Amino acid sequence: MQPMVVASTRPEVIKLSPVIRALESYGIEYSFVTTGQHYDWNLFNVFIKELDLKEPDYNIKVGSGTQAYQTSHAMIELENLMLKTRPDVVIVEGDTNSVLSASIAAVKIHIPVAHVEAGLRSFDRTMPEEINRILADHCSEILFAPTEKSGLNLLNEGIPPNKIHIVGNTIVDATLQNLELAKRKKSSQKKSDKEYLVLTLHRAENVDQYRRLKGIIEALEKIELPIIFPVHPRTKKKLKEFKLKLENIRMIEPLGYLNFLLLMNGAKLILTDSGGIQEEAITLHIPCITLRTTTERPETVAAGGNILAGVTPERIIDKINSVLKNKELYSKMKKTKNPFGDGTTGEKIVSILSDIYERGELKVSSQDFTQGFWERKLIAVDSTLAGKKIEELDFAVIKVIEKGKEKFPYPDLELKEGQMIETLH
Repeated sequence: MQPMVVASTRPEVIKLSPVIRALESYGIEYSFVTTGQHYDWNLFNVFIKELDLKEPDYNIKVGSGTQAYQTSHAMIELENLMLKTRPDVVIVEGDTNSVLSASIAAVKIHIPVAHVEAGLRSFDRTMPEEINRILADHCSEILFAPTEKSGLNLLNEGIPPNKIHIVGNTIVDATLQNLELAKRKKSSQKKSDKEYLVLTLHRAENVDQYRRLKGIIEALEKIELPIIFPVHPRTKKKLKEFKLKLENIRMIEPLGYLNFLLLMNGAKLILTDSGGIQEEAITLHIPCITLRTTTERPETVAAGGNILAGVTPERIIDKINSVLKNKELYSKMKKTKNPFGDGTTGEKIVSILSDIYERGELKVSSQDFTQGFWERKLIAVDSTLAGKKIEELDFAVIKVIEKGKEKFPYPDLELKEGQMIETLH
């Protein structure tokens, strides 16, 4: 098996690092490609060096530009590269323009796509990332969903269950592996004895609108504890453009990933609009406040380690103070069980891909709808079905419904009377 790994932004490199390490431990040769979407040294290359990963074999150097420019330019170059190298599978992660470009380019020339972190949904279609992740999922042949909830999102969009693998999230592997790496390298970021909060803020919907950005900053300026803010270049540019000054928030240059991990690990509370950092926070057992109205990581909220504060100043102040001043709530958030797995997701992904390849099934396929009519039906589980496992049935089960709650149809799931099953005949 010869995979092509496409990773073009800092979060992609971080989250695919456990997969890359697992490929290397299996002795699998792979090509590493970046579109250059994150072309700033502090936002991309430094992470590769810090994480002891090999340099990309190919860099398309798409650079900055509009959504359409980045996506279309990367598609053209990636297609040329795929036709030249003919990988057995293209591995992508997340919801960036590069992920969309690689997914469309690959599936159009019948190269299977494996999407890591599939099935995430914020249900906010004004977010470019939401469109990217939906389209990437529907281009993919192998979908690695981090949780059952994300797997059910895929089933509800008509993706067959045999293409979906619930494996946990590589962010757990990456955070734990790389925190140890940071400690071994004796990173220059020293742990502070004083309590502090960490802030990240970069999403277009937050920083590109003057009123919203002004409101968020004014709210955070009123928080009593010091806030350390490694400022994203995009946000720095907007702060300057809008002439917004920070008095009590300490702005610093973007940190290398390992230093940033140590900074988060020593924080009392993390404030962010980043999806990945919501996951890193719960893995590090640091309470998180998300400065958004929606999240594609609802598991962090449901588990109790993350709170959606919205974007209005009053609500932001209220939510932060409620966590900082309520010791019982704060302690409960720190002790939250991680819903994203045990840190072995990278190995699971490579193992599954290897098995599919060995069976000769690593290819773009389609359900055979050429014979007769196919339809979805809801069937009540009666005495004739009770006790049987999903894999023992002679028809496809799309999902199981028990007491109004949807459940993923794992092959070894045993049916019980009173359940409903959605089937494909």
